[in-house]
Amino acid sequence: FMLGKFFLKQLIKSKMKDVPEAEIDKLVSLVEKNPDFFKNIASEVDQKMKEGKDQMAAVAEVVKKHEATLKNLTNS
Repeated sequence: FMLGKFFLKQLIKSKMKDVPEAEIDKLVSLVEKNPDFFKNIASEVDQKMKEGKDQMAAVAEVVKKHEATLKNLTNS
């Protein structure tokens, strides 16, 4: 499990180079506590990309769709 956390953290760091370490730790913690929710988001982003959207547009659309849930997760 620690190995999975390490790889998750490295993946997030590689995608979000300018994000402070503390923010990355918060994000890793959120993903660990809600893996199914984030798997769902990832699969929705993949689907949008298959439909021809670029990655940033796909992520923005999916995050906007799940905005309320994400806010609840980050505030808890």
